[in-house]
Amino acid sequence: MIIDDVLKANEKFTEEFEGEKLGHLPKKKLAILTCMDTRLVGFLEPALGIGRGDANIIKNAGNTIVGEDAIRSIAAAIYSLGAEEVMVIGHTDCGMAHADEEKIRNKMIEKGIPEEEIDKINLKEWIGAIDDEESNVVKTVETIKNHPLISNEVPIHGLIINIENGKLKVLVDGR
Repeated sequence: MIIDDVLKANEKFTEEFEGEKLGHLPKKKLAILTCMDTRLVGFLEPALGIGRGDANIIKNAGNTIVGEDAIRSIAAAIYSLGAEEVMVIGHTDCGMAHADEEKIRNKMIEKGIPEEEIDKINLKEWIGAIDDEESNVVKTVETIKNHPLISNEVPIHGLIINIENGKLKVLVDGR
C-alpha cells in the first residue's frame, strides 16, 4: 500500500530534516487559492518565489468556488491569519476542464454510490468542472470579491501558470 511508502519516506525525511520553529501566520501575508493538480506539487511555490511559511495555500479541484469551503478558508487566512492579499492561480491543461460528468457518475455508481444520491446534486457543478481555465480564474476572482464576508480592501488577483514552463500570466490585477 502507498501508506507504507509514505511512512518510510517520512522516516527518512525526519532523520535528515533540520527542523525550525515557524509561526502559523503567512510571512508574505498572502493567501493562494489554487488547483490540487499533482503537477503543481514542488512546482508552484518555487515559480512564485515562496517558501515554507510564506503563504496560506488552499487547494481544490479546479481552483474554483463550489459552496462555501474555499471562501471559509480565504476568510480564515484574512481575518485570523493576517493575509492581506489573495491570489487565485489556475493552470493550463487543467483536468477539471476535461471532467466528464457521465464518466464521473458511472465511476461513483461502480464504487457503490446510490444513483438517487448522485441525482440530488448538479454533478458538473458539484465536482467543480470548468469550461475554460482562464475564464474560470476570472469567475473565481469575481466570486471572492463579491462575497459579502470578504472585504473590498483586500486585493484579489487572478493568474494562470503554464504547467509546462512555469510562466505566469496575470488575468486580473487586483490592485
